[in-house]
Amino acid sequence: MPLINCPECSTEVSDTALKCPKCGVQLRKPKRGFFGKLVKWSFVGFNILMAIWLIGGMNSASEGMQALSGAEQAGAAIGTGIGAMLILGIWVVGDIILGLFVLFTRPKA
Repeated sequence: MPLINCPECSTEVSDTALKCPKCGVQLRKPKRGFFGKLVKWSFVGFNILMAIWLIGGMNSASEGMQALSGAEQAGAAIGTGIGAMLILGIWVVGDIILGLFVLFTRPKA
């Protein structure tokens, strides 16, 4: 176990220590484990996929509205609004669940 000197108090500390036991200065940043990285990147991927789904759904719904009559356009607008709210609801619930997993798998100091 090699020893290094603390940059603040010059105490010899293990090179694997995250903080100096004497003065408490942070020597190196803790890293996420494999599961923590997997959860973090699934959180990022989920947000990207939900944004694509929401934007794509809104674009495809607005493209077909020009050929419809007045009542059909109103119905399509209402349906699009309901669909968008459903997507946003799924997004919020998924973000809360995955966000908690990201929080609980963060590196400990």
